[in-house]
Amino acid sequence: MRAIGYTQHLPIDDSHSLIDFEMQRPDPTGHDLLVQVQAVSANPVDLAVRRNTEPLDPQAPKVIGFDAYGTVTAVGNAVTLFHPGDVVFYAGSFKRPGSYSEFQLVDERLVGHAPTKLTPAQSAAMPLTALTAWEALFEQLGIDPHADNHGKTILVINGAGGVGSVATQLAHWAGLTVIATASRDETIAWTRDHGSDFVVNHRQDLVPQVHDLGDQVVDYILELSNLNQHWPEIVDLIKPSGHIVSITGSDTPIDLRALKNKRATFAWEWMFTKAYFETPDMGSQHQILEQIRALLDAGTLVSTLTKTLQPINAQNVMAAHRLLNNHHMRGKLVIQN
Repeated sequence: MRAIGYTQHLPIDDSHSLIDFEMQRPDPTGHDLLVQVQAVSANPVDLAVRRNTEPLDPQAPKVIGFDAYGTVTAVGNAVTLFHPGDVVFYAGSFKRPGSYSEFQLVDERLVGHAPTKLTPAQSAAMPLTALTAWEALFEQLGIDPHADNHGKTILVINGAGGVGSVATQLAHWAGLTVIATASRDETIAWTRDHGSDFVVNHRQDLVPQVHDLGDQVVDYILELSNLNQHWPEIVDLIKPSGHIVSITGSDTPIDLRALKNKRATFAWEWMFTKAYFETPDMGSQHQILEQIRALLDAGTLVSTLTKTLQPINAQNVMAAHRLLNNHHMRGKLVIQN
């Protein structure tokens, strides 16, 4: 089968940073689905893996890609959730070959039935970001989407990015007042169109801007951009006993003691944790994607697709990664056949 991968760390502008190659088509066993991939999306994690992770075998290119839309062609002997012919979408696992390939094995517990009212590209744009946003909001921040959240406020730092564009929609659906950050006219408009009640500029001090909206503190903060840069503002703005989640990591240690007086809670979100450690709740990602599918088909949630490239090959994946690398993407970019 055809696949796209890398054998060494090279700048994305290098024509050999990703290559097209042929590899053996795998066979499904256990809970595995064999999916014929029709559309994939580009994510910042692709850049990080290509930059930092060496292939196990220099002679065998490492395949990345962490979103897919496709059709189940075969199933393992323990599969109960899907059948050949089902159309699915998923983000997959950090420990297995990725979706930049003609066929891919993926555990059924990480997979959802694809939306029926979206295009393949619109569907492929959603799994990783939707799973990250859902887990951050409803698991790590502890928000109950079905409770009365009137009067509660969330600050989403980087509301126009892939995760932010979904998080603002889900937080709005859950009934929260949503303050999101953006800095350019087009990203401000995008963020307002995707569930934000208010927009503040993350290139300026967030504290006085949030205060000007009438909020001295907020109940929840979802940090999606630069934890070190925004940490003092986060400490200042979080409500006593409030909750903070970050997906970005930190270049230098953060001072968690600064939260002690407020008794605030800080947590990380990594969408791949469940699959990486095969946690008992790994199957929750199937359940989340089924709910995301229903929200997309109902129009409650809209796809964050903004750009599409064709076909799936190394040249187009490199083009997608270059666009991600310049940090000016809003929403998601998909490559499809």
